[in-house]
Amino acid sequence: MARWLSRGKVLVITGVAVVVAAGGVAIAVTGGHTSSGQGVAASTATAGNSTPNASPIASTPERSSGSSAPITPTPSPTGPRTGAGTPVTVRLYENDGQTFGVGMPIIAYFSQKITDASVFDKAVTVTVNGQPADGAWYWEPSSQSGEALEAHYRLPSYWPAHADIEVNMPIAGLWAGPGMVFADSLTLAMKTGPAQLAAVNGTPGIDTMTITSDGKPVRTLKVSLGETTTPTLEGTAVVMEKDNPQQMVSAPGEEPAYSISVPWSVRVTYDGEFIHDAYWNGEIGQQNLSHGCTNLSPADAQWYYGWSQIGDPVTWTHTGTSAVVPVTDGWGDWNLPWATYAAGGLLPPTS
Repeated sequence: MARWLSRGKVLVITGVAVVVAAGGVAIAVTGGHTSSGQGVAASTATAGNSTPNASPIASTPERSSGSSAPITPTPSPTGPRTGAGTPVTVRLYENDGQTFGVGMPIIAYFSQKITDASVFDKAVTVTVNGQPADGAWYWEPSSQSGEALEAHYRLPSYWPAHADIEVNMPIAGLWAGPGMVFADSLTLAMKTGPAQLAAVNGTPGIDTMTITSDGKPVRTLKVSLGETTTPTLEGTAVVMEKDNPQQMVSAPGEEPAYSISVPWSVRVTYDGEFIHDAYWNGEIGQQNLSHGCTNLSPADAQWYYGWSQIGDPVTWTHTGTSAVVPVTDGWGDWNLPWATYAAGGLLPPTS
């Protein structure tokens, strides 16, 4: 179906900001996440969509007044470099206690476009099953309105399945670049579910989506991908949200124009690629006829909608194009070589 769709907003979650003042007195500014790892449940309401079983990206309430208060840190001769000036509030996409697929990056959003990530990179820690993780942060322009920057964290390969992942961000009061200071300290405790992987082969006449869970075959589904003029992008995308139904509309100026309510829709890019029910397509498994989406039969689409989890990776090959899902189009983190990703994107870790 069409790729032109508005993006969802994201829930703002602020944290506990701890500042060490003169004399060693700790001042706490409380918000959504706490230093003990207690999170705030995410809202899953999308504007204009009241479908009970929809699971959109999130909505964005106002930031708490506690996170926007200026911070005047006390320099420490032995600890991380402290900052002063404009406060930079930070929030996470994920929430405590949630479970994601093994392709899910940890996502942090920043209210200001910081210019130095060196202190952040050294202060923030990530563990997997209690052991230090060997991943990296990649900085990119924010996909969300109202946010200036975002950073994604992943490992060189997918997270292990059935794992406990913890993030500790003790950054309140620390340097975020000249004239900027981090305003929040956050923690996160999330999990991964089974390693649910999907591999789509778009070779005409093959057109299959092979699905495994923890290395064991689950199902092979017939698909129809994008036609020659609107090919499905190659590479790996990650399940972002699920909507039943999803209203899909043509791009401005596209002929013939259309607006259609599509059942069992699983989003994989911001730009509008979905895996969805295509009850109108009589050539599933035979020809590639879509506008770029991955078409499934009604029964297969309903099954995949119920089975998939946010963060499940899906990889497309032989789609008829050399174009790959961009790293910033949804969560295309897995389409960058590890050396490029670990270099940090907009903000190298040693800047």
